[in-house]
Amino acid sequence: MIDPTSKDWDPGSYHRFRGLRLQPALDLLARVGPLPDGPVVDLGCGTGAVAEVLRARFPERRLVGVDHSEVMLEEAEKTGLYDALVRADVAEWSPASAPALLFSNAVLHWLPEHPVLFSRLVETLAPGGVLAVQMPRQLHRPSHHLIYQTAAELFPDRFSGQPAAQVAPPAEAWPWLSALGELEMWETEFIQPLPAHAEAHPVRSFTQSTACRPVLAKLDTAETERFFAAYDAALSEAYPLQPDGGAVFPFLRQFIILRR
Repeated sequence: MIDPTSKDWDPGSYHRFRGLRLQPALDLLARVGPLPDGPVVDLGCGTGAVAEVLRARFPERRLVGVDHSEVMLEEAEKTGLYDALVRADVAEWSPASAPALLFSNAVLHWLPEHPVLFSRLVETLAPGGVLAVQMPRQLHRPSHHLIYQTAAELFPDRFSGQPAAQVAPPAEAWPWLSALGELEMWETEFIQPLPAHAEAHPVRSFTQSTACRPVLAKLDTAETERFFAAYDAALSEAYPLQPDGGAVFPFLRQFIILRR
C-alpha cells in the first residue's frame, strides 16, 4: 500500500507495470527523425525507465535526465546511463545548452497552461530540434473519473469533483501546437491486460502510484483504506474482472512531435 504521508513518488509501485508504461515511449521514439547537434534530455525522467532505449538510439549524445523527485532521481542514477541528472521542476527548468531532443514520456499532463509551456520548451531547442511528448488523456474515463468522484463522496470537505483536464483533444490543441513548428500528432488507445492483484482491483493497482497521488496526498492511513475500498468497488462495475481475476483496461494516450 502507498504511504499517504509520503509526498514523493513510489518507485516500487510505479515499476510494477514497467512494460505497459514503456510501450508508449517506444512508439513515440520510433517516430523521432534526424536531429541536429546537441544533447538529448529525458524530461521528467523518473526512475530512468526510458534511459536504456534513449541511450541505444543516440549512443554518442550527451543524455541528461530532469525530474523534481529526489527519490526517482536516486533510482535513475542507478542505471548508470545518464551523463547528468538535474533535480528541477519541469515547468520552470531551462537547459544549460540547446537540446537536440526534449523527450517527455507521461509527464506534461501534470502541468497546466500547455500553450505557454510548450512554447517555452520549443524555444529552448536547437534549430531543427524536436520536442517529443506522450501524455495520457484518460481523465474523463472511469479509471480516473472515479478517483475524484469517490473522493468527493467520501470527503466533501476536501474534494469538490474532477479537476479540469490539462490535455486538450487534438482538434483543440492542433491550432496552437502547429503554430510552434512542424507538427505530427496522433492518439492511441492501448488495450492493457492487467493481472489479478490480491489486495486491489487490477486497475487500482495501476493508477494508485500515479493518477491517485493528488487524492492520497490529502488522506491519512485510515482515510486511504476507506477510499481504496470504495474506489475498488466502483472499478469492479466499470472494469469487470476476468475469469483469472485480471481486468481489461483501455487507456488513451496522446503523442506529439514538434520540430523547431
